[in-house]
Order: sequence, then C-alpha cells, then structure tokens
Amino acid sequence: MQLGWGIERLRWRADARAPVPHALSRPAAPDGAGDAGRGRDLLAGRHHRAGQLVEAQGRAIWALGPETDPQGIALHGFGWLDDLASFGGPAARDLAWRWLRDWIARYGEGRGPGWTPDMLAARLSRWVAHAAWLGEAPSPEAEMAAFLRSLSRQSRWLARHWRRAAAPARIHALAALIGAETALHGAPRQPARRAAALGQAAADTIGADGAIASRTPEGLLDLVCDLNAAAALLGDATAPAHRDALGRAAAVLRSLRHADGGLARFHGGGRGAPGRLDRALAEAGVPPGPPAVGLRMGYARLAAGRTSVILDAAAPPSGPRAIHAHASTLAFEMTCGRRPVIVGCGSGAHHGPDWRRAGRATLSHSTLCLEGLSSARLGRGADGAEPLVEGPGEVLAHRADSDDLQRIEASHDAWRASHGLTHDRRLGLDRSGAALLGEDLLTTLGPADERAFDCGEPGRARSGRHLRDPVSPAPACDARAGRPRHLRAAPAALGRGLDARA
Repeated sequence: MQLGWGIERLRWRADARAPVPHALSRPAAPDGAGDAGRGRDLLAGRHHRAGQLVEAQGRAIWALGPETDPQGIALHGFGWLDDLASFGGPAARDLAWRWLRDWIARYGEGRGPGWTPDMLAARLSRWVAHAAWLGEAPSPEAEMAAFLRSLSRQSRWLARHWRRAAAPARIHALAALIGAETALHGAPRQPARRAAALGQAAADTIGADGAIASRTPEGLLDLVCDLNAAAALLGDATAPAHRDALGRAAAVLRSLRHADGGLARFHGGGRGAPGRLDRALAEAGVPPGPPAVGLRMGYARLAAGRTSVILDAAAPPSGPRAIHAHASTLAFEMTCGRRPVIVGCGSGAHHGPDWRRAGRATLSHSTLCLEGLSSARLGRGADGAEPLVEGPGEVLAHRADSDDLQRIEASHDAWRASHGLTHDRRLGLDRSGAALLGEDLLTTLGPADERAFDCGEPGRARSGRHLRDPVSPAPACDARAGRPRHLRAAPAALGRGLDARA
C-alpha cells in the first residue's frame, strides 16, 4: 500500500512537470443542463443544501456544511458551474472564478473527496464545457494558466484511474477523459486504446435490449450524451461496440419519451433539461423505428394522438443499482400534448435524506398502495446506503389491445407473502388519445392467500416483509369475519376515464 502511494506521488510530481498548452485547442460547448434560478440564488449568497436554503454570509461554498455528506461531495463535481453559466453575466462569471481558484488552492494537489473517477469526470466535463465562458473574463494571464495546469493534471490522473469506476461511471470517465485530452491537445492521447476501452464499457453497461441496470431513464440519457460526445471526437476511430450500444440505447430512449418531449421520471431520474433529449436522439443518428409494443427497460408505453402513458412494469433494480431505486412498480405517468397530467413526485434527494426516502416510497408514485406500506422496503448497506430489498418477486405484464383501445395489464406480488394480496392494474388508452380508462384490483389467488388476508398468521401479517413508508403510519390488521377475498379499487379519475380534451 505504501509502495503504491509512493509511486502515485512520483507520477503526480511528473504530471506537474508535463507541458501545458497556453490555450485550449478545442473547447467544447455546454449542454445547457444548468438551472438559471439556482444560479441567481448562488449569486445572491443563497445555497440549497439538504432541503434548506443556507445563507453564505461571505463563506466559501466549501465551508457551508460537512465535506463528507452527499451534497458536500457533489459540490466537487461543479454542478453549480452549470447553474452560474446558465444564469450568465459578469457577476456570475466572477463568482465562478473565485470558487474555482479556491478549489485549486484547497484541493488541487489531490486532496479532498473530489478525487474519485466519477467525481473527477463530472468536474473535467464542466471545466471543458465552460472554459470559453470563463475565458471571457478580463482575468490575469496567470489565472488561466493555473486553470489549464490543473485541468492537465486532473486529466492525467483520470487516465491512470478510470478503471476504478464501475460500469456506468466508466463511460462517464472515459468520455470526460477523451473530451479533456482533445480540448488540451487537439486529439485524444492513444485514441485507439481510448476508443476500444469506451466500446467495451458501453457493451458492459448497455444490455442487448438497450437497457441499463439502474432502469433510470435520465441515467440512460446521460450515457447517450456521453457516447455522442465521445463519438464526435473519436470520429472514424469509434469502436463498433460503441456505435452498436449507442443505437440500442437511443431506441429505448425514444420509447421513454413523453408527448411533451420530456422523459418519464422513474427511479430517481427527472424529465431532463429542455431540448436535451431531442438533441441527444438527433446526434445519435438512429432513425425512429416502429412503435414499441413490448417492454423497453421494463416500461410499457401507450401512445395515441397527443397522449402518452408510460407504466413501470418490472421489479425495481437490485444489487448495487438498488441504492437509487424507487418502490414504483405499476406506477404510471401520463402526458397530453405539452401538459403532464399524472406524474410521480420524483427524487427528493435535493431536499435531504428524509425527503429522499419519502420520494422512494410507493405512496409518492401514481399507483395503488396499502396504507403506509410500500411494495419494497429500504435496507441498510454496509456503507450507509439504503438499497431497496424484498420487493416484488414476480411482475407480469402483457399487451391486450382491442379495436378501440391500446391496453396493458400488469400485476405484482409484493404484498402476497405478508397480506396474501396481488395487485393487478389494467390501463386502456383509446385510439384518439382522448381518454384513459383504468382499474386496480387486489386479489387473493388461493387458500393460503386467503388465510394470510384474514390474518390467520397475525405475526406474519403485521410485521410482513415490507416496512412502512417514512411518511405514513403502519396499518393494523383487520380480521373481521366476512371480509371480501377480492377488492376492486377504481379511483375516480381512472374509473370514469380522463378526458384529454379538457
């Protein structure tokens, strides 16, 4: 361990002596992902942190809270630079320079929590994307020289350590590395090796069906944007595996696109910055195929007229990806024209851990839930992560279109072990897209389910497999005689149908 650390320090010193260009050869263009409102707040000294609006009162952005909490670590990815650049203006640029200089002074020698491949990839991408905007400031020549020197050293560090990143983050790391090397030197160093590594990472991350393990639509969009940017820089050197993975992922993204151009918001992802999805699909160069009939990445799509409905028809992600998963099985979103009509609450991560947990609960999604119970529960990982565990064991879905309706029928068994109940959801969109019809059923499938439903095993029924949501009380078990074996839940909006013309 000591030997490895010593070699790394020698390499770090060698990086400091490497030649650095006087200007960027090929600066990149920003992707427009910033939030101008947050940029305005930053300029006014107001910072959004753990659901609170913190007044800076002259303190540096790094001194507003613990460095080791998730939001403190995220600052080292320089997402706030997107927000300041989106707001624009000389004052925002001056503030960006002040914080950038401060970061180099505090952490530029390889210290702090920002020295991981995924965090460094995010930082490098943003430095390169906003270099032209930063360069518009009448700053001293030494300031830009320090910026370029730090950019060069970070890119060399990433060139040695990108293999430490997991599969999805490896794509981000390699794309950022290719972008930084091209910006600094006009072309990637060792382009054939970089292209082969990125092709392998894309093949490992994006499945044969175009899906990714996290099942996060916006996460797939991020990967497509990275693959697009890298392909544009690599040109003819782009690996066939890279192009194939990009085509598969773009086809899935099209099926997860709502009528208003935004993405379905599932498993911690948002709808995407305005125009970003359209630009990514255009740059991928994959022509639209026939409408998807089966599931794409575990989602079913109904679309007619100006209306789109997207249903989460698969179990939540498991394994390492489960730390961001939501208990959203059989939840759906509906958009009519430019108007989202039914959506989930989305991720609450920006508002702190309590809201993040609440946002992951079934109650925060447009689906049926038992009072106070989610269709999966939060576990405890060794590193403090909270993966979803004990979710649905079986999720079934199939299309059942008729002459006048596009129909999807799906079910899950998340509450079968604890309550003997299976949730069945049926949705139908008429051929004009003007009305959505639906029905939810809670069903017992046999004598064992009926006994569990009647609380014949009270200990099992009360504790069950599913912990209560953080925002709801746990229900009591009702063992009244004569309770029905088959419950029908038809919410008013679904039972009557939603008139999309309203």
